[in-house]
Amino acid sequence: MKIIPRGNYLIQLTQTFPLLGDWFPVNAYLIREEDGFTLLDTGFTHNAKPIFEAARSLGAPIRRIALTHAHNDHVASLDELHRLLPQAEVLIGEREARILAGDRSLLPGETGKPNGMACQTRPTRLLRQGDRVGSLEVIAAPGHSVGQMAFFDPRDGSLIAGDAFQIQGGVAVSGTLKLGFPFPAWATWDKETALCTGQRLRALEPARLAVGHGNTLEHPLAAMDRAIAEAERTLARR
Repeated sequence: MKIIPRGNYLIQLTQTFPLLGDWFPVNAYLIREEDGFTLLDTGFTHNAKPIFEAARSLGAPIRRIALTHAHNDHVASLDELHRLLPQAEVLIGEREARILAGDRSLLPGETGKPNGMACQTRPTRLLRQGDRVGSLEVIAAPGHSVGQMAFFDPRDGSLIAGDAFQIQGGVAVSGTLKLGFPFPAWATWDKETALCTGQRLRALEPARLAVGHGNTLEHPLAAMDRAIAEAERTLARR
């Protein structure tokens, strides 16, 4: 696992998918708080011990585990981490919690097919737009998944966006196919909703964009603008 500090508070933890190496990076993030770390996402399976050891090497405990969404590359190590950290809070968006519990049924007004991975661990708190997780502001970010959440750190402008954007294979709004890394597009629940989310996240004017796949992007606004424009053109051709 690669441990990469990004500014004063954000630490990127990068695991690569077996057999695919650096072509398929999967990121989790530690956010430094006064009482320890908030962990955002857990990555694939067998990631719990490396995350636990990473936090210990950085000199602080993991106090809470917050999940952007319930796709397997973001939650597959949750149960193992919960066994290592039984006192840590577990937080996920209210809608996405149904998927984490194994319920993929649609709610009124929804279309398509929500997907994700069921875990045994139950959340200790359900998140909604405007909530706080430590220093982080919770931002509803549906589209890639039906109930994805993003997290914004007002201390330094870091936006941890889950898969609302991808950076691996080229900066893109979720749902825009990038042949160099097509997986986020293939897994996107609703492309129009994903575009609306991309526009709303851009309006936050983040100083740093951290996502599930790819290196963290400093000064990302121009790249986000290009990605949004590309998504708009793609949807207009449908």
